Amino acid sequence: MDNDTPIEKLAANALETRFKNFDAATLESTKYRIIDTVGCLIGGSGDTGNPELVGLLRKDGGKKEATILVHGGKVPAANAAMVNSVMARSFDFEPVSPLVDGVNTPGHISGTTVPTAISMSEAVDASGRELITALLIGDDVASRILAASGFGFTLGWDGTGTVNAFGAAAIAGRLLGLDKVQMRNAFGIVLNQIGSTFQIIWDGTTAFKLPQGLSARAGVFSAQLAKAGWTGPEDALFSKFGYYKMFTEGCQKPEYLSRDLGTVYYADGTIKPYPCCRIPHAAIDCALSILGKHDIKTDDIQEINLDLAQGGIDHICGSPFKIGAFPHINAAFSYQYVVATAFLYGSVKPEHFTEKAIRNPHITDFIQKIKLTPSAYVKFEAAKLTVTLKNGLEFTESCEAVKGDPQTNPMSKEEIIAKFWTNVEFSERISKQKATELLQMLEYLDKLDSVKKLIPLLVA
Repeated sequence: MDNDTPIEKLAANALETRFKNFDAATLESTKYRIIDTVGCLIGGSGDTGNPELVGLLRKDGGKKEATILVHGGKVPAANAAMVNSVMARSFDFEPVSPLVDGVNTPGHISGTTVPTAISMSEAVDASGRELITALLIGDDVASRILAASGFGFTLGWDGTGTVNAFGAAAIAGRLLGLDKVQMRNAFGIVLNQIGSTFQIIWDGTTAFKLPQGLSARAGVFSAQLAKAGWTGPEDALFSKFGYYKMFTEGCQKPEYLSRDLGTVYYADGTIKPYPCCRIPHAAIDCALSILGKHDIKTDDIQEINLDLAQGGIDHICGSPFKIGAFPHINAAFSYQYVVATAFLYGSVKPEHFTEKAIRNPHITDFIQKIKLTPSAYVKFEAAKLTVTLKNGLEFTESCEAVKGDPQTNPMSKEEIIAKFWTNVEFSERISKQKATELLQMLEYLDKLDSVKKLIPLLVA
């Protein structure tokens, strides 16, 4: 084992892990992360392009292995995992940022791994404990590979379309009963199917949510091929043309691949309070804090200045707000739009990212009052916001401990449940009775003898 390569160690751990390996804190956080992701899937089920994707997959047909959640109908497990993952990503509301060695690593893993675990567990009739075990294995694989890279952005690869696929392959491989060599082959096979570019976000396209789904499908398909006897590169990570050579700026922290392997299971740690890119959340917190402390009418505001790190200004979220072909993504990745929404509505919720809401002239007019200023004194993902009223009064708020951060300002269980209901009510697809039963079943998922019992509660 000591002489095994990192990919061999990850493959072995994926098969040797048992439910008893997980401590109580890991299990509890996993349950609430599943609840949160499932809520986001429900809330995103009707988003632009999703009904059309469902229609395409139904038309393609195939073996009826797993359910297209919310919409209904069974398709091959790989396709079900794909569309379910796309729905979970649709409002950019799902959990993010694996906490590895005390550092929040930029990633969106749960939006792929949770739907993949549900789809594959349905396909093989797994229990709740088997689902949780496979999920945590997949989360851990993807988180370790991501964190070890140091994850630079300069090459333009979006991790949702790269590391997520390794996590999905681990989940599918575990539930399909692969052996160690087959699991290693699954990782090698998936290396040939990964990719995605941040350009899909910079250009404001519907395709921004597709890589998480493609990773799910690629992971399942790779595990299926490996089980059928296909082989792949022996070292998907460190070979001459492996992952770290092709898709990253190098493996900067290789110790993360094996440190505490089998003891600590990494996964997304941040539950997002707002349905938009995580980068502007500090600015939203500032706006809502000012509104909570002062009786301000939006008509009385002369201007709003937002001090940000240069990295925030240079990010897509720092671009001047402009409505393009897919308004939802333009709004979800805009400091100006989300801050305007916070001031005008006193909240930032999924309904504020419908096309009707985005095209509201009150929003477009108010955005003109918001100015972004680079500051050397503000950290990336932090913010300082100053409101100047027409009478000359000023109110200022700063935020570094952003709501949802697992270390400094975590979402409470009650807030996570409230967010679940926000998504359910927004979707208007799952009845209150079904959602109540679903929530209860997810809270005791480790007691569930068959994941198939969840599915009827997840279909409209």
